Formats: sequence, structure tokens, C-alpha cells
Amino acid sequence: MFVLVCFDIVDNRVRYRVVKTLKGYGVRVQKSVFECANITEHKFLKMVSRIDELIDHTEDTVRYYKLCALCIKAVEVSGVGVEPILQKFSVA
Repeated sequence: MFVLVCFDIVDNRVRYRVVKTLKGYGVRVQKSVFECANITEHKFLKMVSRIDELIDHTEDTVRYYKLCALCIKAVEVSGVGVEPILQKFSVA
């Protein structure tokens, strides 16, 4: 599956830890956005669990968008950046 992860985290230390965690699962495409290509459901649940342990649920927000193959092909980028790497994406 392909997951887009976006976050808004208040504390700098917590934000750093979340970024460090996400780097183990995907590629940073913006300061608070990661693309996690070809991630299994098991890895996804593990990632969510790890992030949930780090964030303050009263102040922070993390959003996970699961994208289908057609959605990924429709991604458009303006300015600096590249489209998601499709060869890493599996439809299963």
C-alpha cells in the first residue's frame, strides 16, 4: 500500500522523534509530509503505534492517507519536487 503521512506537532523534541520514526518507513517530501511506498499493513500498524506513543494527543495531529494506484498516478507537483516513485508501489 502507499500511505501519505502529514503531521502538525507542537513540541520540537517530539517532532524530531516522529520524523526519525517516519524516516524508517518512507521518504520525506516536505517538512511535515512523508510518502510511505510499498508498506505492508503490519508495518503500517507498527508505524502508527510508534507515533501514537510519541505524540501528545491533546495538541498534536498526525494524518494517514492510504492512496490507491490510480490516486498516485494522478498526483501533480508544482515547483520543486518529484512525483511519487511508482515502481516501488505494489497494488496488493
